[in-house]
Amino acid sequence: MTDNEIDSVAPPPLAEAEAPATPRPEGGRKPPKRQFKRDKRDVHGWVVLDKPVGMTSTHAVSVIKRLFSAKRCGHAGTLDPLASGALPIAMGEATKTVPFVMDGRKLYRFTVRWGEERDTDDAEGRVTATSEARPSPEAIQAALPAYLGTIQQVPPRYSAIKIEGERAYDLARDGEVVELQARPVEIVRLELVEVPDADHAILEAECGKGTYVRSLARDIGRALGCYGHVSALRRTAVGPFAPESMILLEDLEALCHRAAAGEASLADALMPVETALDDIPAVAVNRADAARLSRGQAVLLRGRDAPNFHGTVAVTVAGQLLALADFERGEIVPKRVFNLAGVVGRARPPVKG
Repeated sequence: MTDNEIDSVAPPPLAEAEAPATPRPEGGRKPPKRQFKRDKRDVHGWVVLDKPVGMTSTHAVSVIKRLFSAKRCGHAGTLDPLASGALPIAMGEATKTVPFVMDGRKLYRFTVRWGEERDTDDAEGRVTATSEARPSPEAIQAALPAYLGTIQQVPPRYSAIKIEGERAYDLARDGEVVELQARPVEIVRLELVEVPDADHAILEAECGKGTYVRSLARDIGRALGCYGHVSALRRTAVGPFAPESMILLEDLEALCHRAAAGEASLADALMPVETALDDIPAVAVNRADAARLSRGQAVLLRGRDAPNFHGTVAVTVAGQLLALADFERGEIVPKRVFNLAGVVGRARPPVKG
């Protein structure tokens, strides 16, 4: 039965004259029908969905949450409906590590359509400027170095940035003039991959948090004097998650169905919570110190083997993730303690090439 089916099987209907009157509560309304509610469970780990074009990030999260019957679920970095590719989705205690993924670098492959600038800076928007000029591959290549390193970038008017508490895209859709200030972003790599025809160029960018590929296409088009917008966009890597980490929705559905039939385990569909902490130093503690940390109490490490660095650390006990903590002068101060009871991800993350 589905979630919407009644929690009972009705007997064959009686003839109209024989059917007993349905008791009604005061007010004349029928009592509500009881329905199945799918039990939610504690599921902890990461799935990197290969999001298809046309699906919103919010919808993708709801699909995965329902598929795993997970109590908590969230994504680490929005992908527009037009875009496809890597959408890291955290479940359970993995949601506590989302900021570490969002702060990581992203890798995008995108197609720029020359000759048109649009108000959204992608193919979904309204054309605001046109040009008959088309750049040569040499001109495109020569323009790219200006966008490397830390640059000042004006985000698209249709973006999730807040202006006095309102999302920029909501203001733009209401017809208001949206003026966003330039802000610093980091672009580590920007390469021309292919020029399939005079109207299009395929580029690849590796960039830091807050970079808008749509703004890159817009700005490069203006610099080349031909205008441009993103006509296709695919994110292939996010932070610690390599391209090989991605899984198609239909493959994930098949694996979960096999798990429901007892032919597989949900844990095999999930990468461990600590996958997001790939670049965070780890500190191992004994069980006595672990008990103190789990209660929110600080622990002081002494001796020659005590680490001599400082900052955020991932604390482990017997090889299991215990907490995120601040580490300073041998003292561990817990900030986020993990409770990994339930289904815990154990799939080995692919090695980044």
